[in-house]
Amino acid sequence: MRLRYLKNVTTLRLNAGKCIACGRCSEVCPHGVFDTENGKAQLVDKDLCMECGACALNCPAEAIEVNAGVGCAAAIIMSWFTGKEPVCGCSGDDGACCG
Repeated sequence: MRLRYLKNVTTLRLNAGKCIACGRCSEVCPHGVFDTENGKAQLVDKDLCMECGACALNCPAEAIEVNAGVGCAAAIIMSWFTGKEPVCGCSGDDGACCG
């Protein structure tokens, strides 16, 4: 069983055109977000991403972008702890894009 975080809120982006199929993203991702097939990395399930940033830090081709600890996922998780409305900064300070 894989733990999914929040649907469609991760900041993870993969530029397949820059991918060199080294497989490092698959190796370092703790939740199996990536797979390498047909000479390119592919996102298996973006919603598994916890935005740790390991994939982007280890990608020699800089084909992966993720804003670790920011964005909607972080805002929503922090709102669970604080009891406040999520504010992510993605589209203004009203948190409208979160959730």
